[in-house]
Amino acid sequence: MRKFRNSFFSLILVILLVMSNAVVAFAEQPPFDVQAKSAILMDYETGTILYEKNSHEKLPVASLTKIMTILLALEAVDEGKLSLDEPVQISELAASMGGSQVFLHEGETLTVEALLKAVVIASGNDASVALAEKISGTHEVFVSRMNERAKELGMTNTSFANATGLPADNNYSTAHDVALMSQELLKHPLFFRWSTIWWDTLEESQNKTELANTNRLIRFYDGADGVKTGSTQEAGYCLSATAKRGNMRLLAIVLNAPSTKVRFSESTKMMDYGFANYEVVSVLKNGQIVESDVVVFGGREERINGIVSQNAAFLVKVGESKEFDKEVVVEEKIQAPLLQGDKIGTLTIKQGTKVLQTLDIVSDRNVQKANVFDYFKKIFNNWIRKQT
Repeated sequence: MRKFRNSFFSLILVILLVMSNAVVAFAEQPPFDVQAKSAILMDYETGTILYEKNSHEKLPVASLTKIMTILLALEAVDEGKLSLDEPVQISELAASMGGSQVFLHEGETLTVEALLKAVVIASGNDASVALAEKISGTHEVFVSRMNERAKELGMTNTSFANATGLPADNNYSTAHDVALMSQELLKHPLFFRWSTIWWDTLEESQNKTELANTNRLIRFYDGADGVKTGSTQEAGYCLSATAKRGNMRLLAIVLNAPSTKVRFSESTKMMDYGFANYEVVSVLKNGQIVESDVVVFGGREERINGIVSQNAAFLVKVGESKEFDKEVVVEEKIQAPLLQGDKIGTLTIKQGTKVLQTLDIVSDRNVQKANVFDYFKKIFNNWIRKQT
């Protein structure tokens, strides 16, 4: 009898769990579907996923591969390893690239800026390989760096075989991974110098090739300013799109859409949904003072300010509360020496009783350890103040 009772209760528990999971699964069903094989909608600032469909499925991504090529080039520029006016001689390999190209000739010379413009606007395969060779010496070494950078960004389901996205074995990514590298690329303001151009001419090239932006959203969608299109027979029609309205930027990735019209319409639908239903609330800005006049013991300076070293922003549904509580805890005794950026406390952001984020509070300056002369100086200054 006891055995039967236990079995009965176990059965009831299983049924309840199944029902519970069914409710959760239903609650998490997307409010719409897209025709593409894989897609994702991400808030740029917070990284929050608002919609996804097969977002971790490995697929060929065609010229979306070039997002990584552009990213590595812009990082090289920011690090001073490459300058925009630096000349690049076009190799035989670069000139031989098929697919989308800007018809560069072997032996001609263009600047890094001209090549970046050709890649960002017109998705030039020849310009991509020329940049790769300039940055890493050989195309193969550059591809190795692409894969290293992908791992650093947490792109766990990505493998690059070339700098262009032309069909090749072991050349694939996912909608989620494309969103991650697009998010990283958009940290470089220089990218928008070319991504927002609708039509231009590559005056630096022998052919004076006309450059037409392959991303039609740049012209027809409010706030659109990037990122990249791609299409091959194998990959279908792909798009990494971004748009910014107010302080909110969205990323919409579509992979393997059946037509170019569908990739744009589905990206538009996802971003329309995001902008209509969500908003970003900025709570703290990088470098903002959250605790002033913090006492430092044993230093040449006696007081510092505590700041946060990153932004804090949250995505909320339209109509939901935008009120956030901030709790500051500073270490009891902060001792010199101290470097700018050293942790001196913790800030916790809450909404009600729910902890949303915990940030380090750091020193806004260097504080050297006081020596005997500094102590004499402090004693003297204190004496002077008392006399006056």
